Amino acid sequence: MEIRKSTLSDLPTVMDIYAYARRFMADHGNPRQWGPTGWPPEALIRQDMAAGKSYVCTEGGAIRAVFFFDMGPEIEPTYRDIQDGQWADPTPYGVVHRIAAAEGSKGAGRFCLEWAFAQCGHLRMDTHGDNRPMQSLLKKLGFQYRGVIYVVEDNDPRLAFEKSE
Repeated sequence: MEIRKSTLSDLPTVMDIYAYARRFMADHGNPRQWGPTGWPPEALIRQDMAAGKSYVCTEGGAIRAVFFFDMGPEIEPTYRDIQDGQWADPTPYGVVHRIAAAEGSKGAGRFCLEWAFAQCGHLRMDTHGDNRPMQSLLKKLGFQYRGVIYVVEDNDPRLAFEKSE
């Protein structure tokens, strides 16, 4: 598998992967994280691509997963207010958002997260409380639960995780 920045020519496939991810989440007890709003919207993905922060994981030329990645100091404003816990590492960090794998792409999510961590050595993520598959993956990869954050898209709390060298 390989990681590369996504391009506008990838957009139809990327949006299909997000549609599949919404169905997968709904079928596995997590209908509220992206389902009610059709998250993420195409306009946001186009914005991510234009900013050079949208990535795809490919295998044999096929797109297997998509995600947003950025890194730096205080890059995620919603992470400034963490409840029922605290971040362990105050140094600049990377963040992954909007990660989704294509149907049948076993291991693609793990590959994306390992790649992102290798870029920065300090990664923070959040996920919906009902997203058990993502919570399980984060724990398997050595992420530690740090508390609760809230995103601007909805009022559902998100579980915050962190991994640092």
